[in-house]
Amino acid sequence: MKDYLKFYRNKKVLVTGHTGFKGSWLTKWLSMVGAEVKGISLNPPSNPSHYKILNFDKKIISKKLDIKYFKGVKKEINAFKPDIIFHLAAQSIVKKSYYKTIDTFETNIMGTINILETLKSLKKCVCIIITSDKCYKNKEVKKGYKEIDELGGDDPYSASKASSEIIINSYYKTFFSNNINIKLCSVRAGNVIGGGDWAENRIVPDIVKAWNQKKVLVLRNPNATRPWQHVLEPINGYLLLGYKLTKNKRLNGETFNFGPSYSKNYTVIEIVKRFSLKFDKYKYKIKKNRGINETKLLKINSKKSKKILNWKTILTKEETILLTLNWYKDYYTKNKIITESQIKFFMNKLKKNENCKKN
Repeated sequence: MKDYLKFYRNKKVLVTGHTGFKGSWLTKWLSMVGAEVKGISLNPPSNPSHYKILNFDKKIISKKLDIKYFKGVKKEINAFKPDIIFHLAAQSIVKKSYYKTIDTFETNIMGTINILETLKSLKKCVCIIITSDKCYKNKEVKKGYKEIDELGGDDPYSASKASSEIIINSYYKTFFSNNINIKLCSVRAGNVIGGGDWAENRIVPDIVKAWNQKKVLVLRNPNATRPWQHVLEPINGYLLLGYKLTKNKRLNGETFNFGPSYSKNYTVIEIVKRFSLKFDKYKYKIKKNRGINETKLLKINSKKSKKILNWKTILTKEETILLTLNWYKDYYTKNKIITESQIKFFMNKLKKNENCKKN
């Protein structure tokens, strides 16, 4: 096991949004490496849910709580006294932000503020706040956006994430830049795929539902390009950053992108066609949503993470797709959950990559 994963053994780690797709994968990985995990979240956002099928309610401390409720958030965090916080709780669906606009802004902005305010009451803590690659002012250019590029947001979701980044920076400079005991970073990841995602209006869950329910798949923007990567890739980055933030004070207050190399960007239609090779054939149609502002091209540049953190993606395009396909295939055809085995596979690849460097 790599040193930065061993670091989490017996550490008290608080994860907000642990019942969500990415949060449940992070929680599982932390549990596997021996961390004591406490989660703060609302109920799982889908049925079925990755969190529920992993039976986490019996394995970790799980508190049902709205991240917008400051007094409750502060009380639960102070009682736990975490060594590390990973803040993932969010309203994360772009389309939903059009009809749940107030809730999107309250959850994503005030939820982040509540974590930052609570940090002020802790004696010592490392905090990683996950925002989004959609926080950038997207001009649909081919170069990837760097951490220093302009923030923006033409839709409520993107605007809420850009606002969160501005607020994180403000809190850091005002309250934490001279506090050696509180370490704070924000991270921005590309679109993630993987088993156990059943959220609405996301391409892989939509494909799986169409295949499983024998329905027609509706595509809103088939030629849109996104920095898709397996969910374990950015999570690996979060864990690595959490470790390095405790060792290197120069990282405090920094922001990092965790996205795939340019060669790993897919269009929506490419994702659909790749899945159709493994799943029984399903039909799809194109139906654009009027009034929904979805960008066609989005890329982020992760050179800073590679240079400073020595992070990189390790899965090929084929492995990313295959891991996702196999997870759903095993779940639906064998009633088998392979989350743990896939994390072990990923950890073995990390080890092999390290050995290759030494040789």
